Amino acid sequence: MTSTHLPEEPVPAAEDRKLPLSPLLALATAAFMMVLTEALPAGVLPEMARDLSVSESAAGQTLTVYAIATGVAAVPLAAATATWQRKRLMVVSVLTFVIANLVTAVSSDYALTMTFRLLAGVAAAAVWGELVIYARRLAPPHLAGRAIAIAMFGIPLALSLGIPAGTFLGSLFGWRLTFGLIALVSLLLVVWILASVPDHPGRKPGHREPILRAFRLPGVAAILFVVAAYVLAHNTFYTYIATFLDEYDMGGDRDTVLLVFGIASMVSIFVTGALVDRELRRLTVASAVLFLVASVLLVLLAGSPFAVYGAMILWGLGWGGLSTLLQTAVTDAGGDRGQALLVTVWNSFMAVGGVAGGVLLDVLGPTSFPWSVMILLVPVVLVVVAARAHAFPAQRGS
Repeated sequence: MTSTHLPEEPVPAAEDRKLPLSPLLALATAAFMMVLTEALPAGVLPEMARDLSVSESAAGQTLTVYAIATGVAAVPLAAATATWQRKRLMVVSVLTFVIANLVTAVSSDYALTMTFRLLAGVAAAAVWGELVIYARRLAPPHLAGRAIAIAMFGIPLALSLGIPAGTFLGSLFGWRLTFGLIALVSLLLVVWILASVPDHPGRKPGHREPILRAFRLPGVAAILFVVAAYVLAHNTFYTYIATFLDEYDMGGDRDTVLLVFGIASMVSIFVTGALVDRELRRLTVASAVLFLVASVLLVLLAGSPFAVYGAMILWGLGWGGLSTLLQTAVTDAGGDRGQALLVTVWNSFMAVGGVAGGVLLDVLGPTSFPWSVMILLVPVVLVVVAARAHAFPAQRGS
């Protein structure tokens, strides 16, 4: 299979066939700020709710509106900005993070805060959509997967280290100052992008293919099914991990459990970055199997702290490199149109996962979470194993 839907780019000379680290690290930082902007309210929710004079559940919707905006905006935004210079799009998106976080830091009005959280979610759709495409353009073909891994590294880094650090700073200096610091770092990132990241043209007018037509390309539908089921399984459980741990008298170990998960995720992204260009299929199968085994372990032995920590390690190893794996696969199969669809599906099912977890919690209790993961991951494993012709081929580009 040879499927690249990007505009023609000059073939790098032999001396240039190395990864340009500065622009790739700038992209990784953009991913870091994107996730940090989205998820930081979870760590300072009680304080935000108090200062905005709303309930904690209402304050929690600052995360929901961001995820929904990202999912809904991805496809129409990709179409609307298809002719833009790509650097311009990245700069405008990161500047939106600056403004949205600054408004969040100073606003005492819930409606105003939610409006700018929504705008930040739209900007995140643009960043999500550009990370993989930009990384592939920056790298020689034989290192494209590694370039994507570097660009996506900011996502697990934000989840494993950025959110805890932001929460700690919020407890020391207040949540408003923390959002102000994020705005400042985002502004510095704009300068970095302007100085380091090369520009690329958008598509010429009249050369745009309908994004939804990418569903018809071989392999794309299978990949998007894996995205939907895997992200739904993860978010249904992870959103309520604290409640699950409380159920088994491990609430006091919450920080340690999440740290173990974060460290395992970081290991996964390093391994994925090193091997994705050669072992995309095996890594994707391993990712799904590890998460499935983790869920089985928690179904059978959740009362054992040893089993819980073991499951967190397996889960983190399965989750950390997933975004790199699936974005590499969908871009191989569907190009930038496939990437836009992945952003929509990923973020939509992130939002659905939070709602589904709440329903499971109310109806069946926290012990149902590992069961839900297990039920969702069985078809994921089957699809990844079966879709060897186009979605997850043994040899990329064959």
